[in-house]
Amino acid sequence: MEEKLKIKISIADRIYPLTVDPSQEEGLRSASRKIDMMIKQFEQNYAVRDKQDVLAMCALQFATQVEQKQLDKTADNAETNERLLKISNMLADYLDPKSTADATDGN
Repeated sequence: MEEKLKIKISIADRIYPLTVDPSQEEGLRSASRKIDMMIKQFEQNYAVRDKQDVLAMCALQFATQVEQKQLDKTADNAETNERLLKISNMLADYLDPKSTADATDGN
């Protein structure tokens, strides 16, 4: 069993001590850097009153990205299923051409 790591993550000029699995450390540090970069962008581009406003905007941005990826994935799955159905029908027609002829004859 892996030992937990005690790390400190900085977000919006505050330090957060965390105890994590070693496999999570890199992802947490990367996320922390992305949040801080996004905070700087929001502070430069918008008139924000305090860090809470910026953090709320960051949370909305990240949540939107997650939701959009889920929506895109759902659309991709529907398109993939449609393509697979077409391929399946083509294979069925190829393997049993008589069923296609029967369908066109009305028999």
